[in-house]
Amino acid sequence: MPLWTWSELSLACAVDAPVTGPDINGISIDTRSLKPGDLFIALSGDPGARFSSAIINARDGHEFIEAAESAGAAGLMVSEESASALPQLNVSNTLDGLWRIGQAGRERMVGKVVGITGSSGKTTARSWLEDILSRQAKTHASTGSLNNHWGVPLSLARMPADSEFGIFEIGMNRPGEIEPLSRLVIPDVAIVMNVLPAHLGNFQHINEIRDEKLSITQGLREGGTLVTHEEIDMRGLPQRLQHSNIVTFGLSQSATVAGEVSYEQGNSHVSVMIAGNRYSFKLSVGGEHRVLTSLACLAAVYALGADLAQACELLPQLQAPGGRGNLLEVSGRIIIDDSYNANPVSMKFALEALSLVPQGRKIALLGEMLELGESGKAAHRAMIESCRSLDGVLTFGEGFKGAEDTLGNIHWGHYSSVAELNLNELAGKLEVGDTILIKGSNKIFWVNKFVEALCAVLH
Repeated sequence: MPLWTWSELSLACAVDAPVTGPDINGISIDTRSLKPGDLFIALSGDPGARFSSAIINARDGHEFIEAAESAGAAGLMVSEESASALPQLNVSNTLDGLWRIGQAGRERMVGKVVGITGSSGKTTARSWLEDILSRQAKTHASTGSLNNHWGVPLSLARMPADSEFGIFEIGMNRPGEIEPLSRLVIPDVAIVMNVLPAHLGNFQHINEIRDEKLSITQGLREGGTLVTHEEIDMRGLPQRLQHSNIVTFGLSQSATVAGEVSYEQGNSHVSVMIAGNRYSFKLSVGGEHRVLTSLACLAAVYALGADLAQACELLPQLQAPGGRGNLLEVSGRIIIDDSYNANPVSMKFALEALSLVPQGRKIALLGEMLELGESGKAAHRAMIESCRSLDGVLTFGEGFKGAEDTLGNIHWGHYSSVAELNLNELAGKLEVGDTILIKGSNKIFWVNKFVEALCAVLH
């Protein structure tokens, strides 16, 4: 079956288009990843006042229509006249058109949908929950970091009509972004992983971040369930959310999904009590933050009425997505690739997990944490203090400047950017048996493909 028929898309977009046209197998906004049979949506680089906080791109999708044709696009959505011979959906605004298709994709799906937000761990939770639920029923999930004003509707537009579970990540970096996305997703289960001082530079207080995260409940389906960490302040929730509609997870006995954890040989051994039943499993990745992610996933499985025992059997096999704390073994060294992003709490968790490694030298490459506002200096000082028990530390970015004054001989150097670091010299200092944590904000390591470059040198 096609993903969409042409008549379905015409109806969804409310356009005056022929009822006959090609079947559409996928939705694309990027010709570099477009597959034959896709509908290419030519998005403008400016999302307009509706998403005023979004980054404006100077490029316009209409400039790539020829590339879409060459890649095998079956049809186009455009807001400007095009000489292309491909069938076209002509709309006044292609971003609005994408939202309409996303809305139609949600409306036609009769299964259950999960929306996930939080300051940290969203992508890992989404990936793990997808792995768990896809073993139990047909499951569709967002990919990569498609969690913003175009990523969420795109993910919904790509959801097959017969999906039994849908899992969508919802992100933000400024106020007012989560609620409209949640109202589009209409989750049956809304997960708030945590509330941490990420993007604090764009908010006056962390309580504003909490309010923004909890605004995911504004789109929650009537009778739906909020899954949240037990320590999050619940004040300000909609009155329709009763106690029976809230499932908490955490490491205390008062949580609905109550976990206990012990550490042995670098593994986390987790025992969890849910609705009077005890389950146990082992995690080989990360420390307490990964345990909490696993508990959040189990809380969602419980709220969905899915199979908890099967989920616990699968958890030990799961790895974190790239750049989110996954382990790489390279020439006898272990690299913890946590390079995708960082905030003070996630970096603290990562350093604690590194300290639990049972043998070998423990080395951290730490990149500056961005968008912290006035709290940035204190946050970076605290991270430096957390490194005193390590065997080696390299720091990058203005926030970590002066780390050598605190760390002394274990500080291996400070650099304004990764471009200044001689990878061959670093590789020469790393020994067989070392464990190397790489953690920093997205712009420090991830966008520069630092881990790939280091692995190549070590090989």
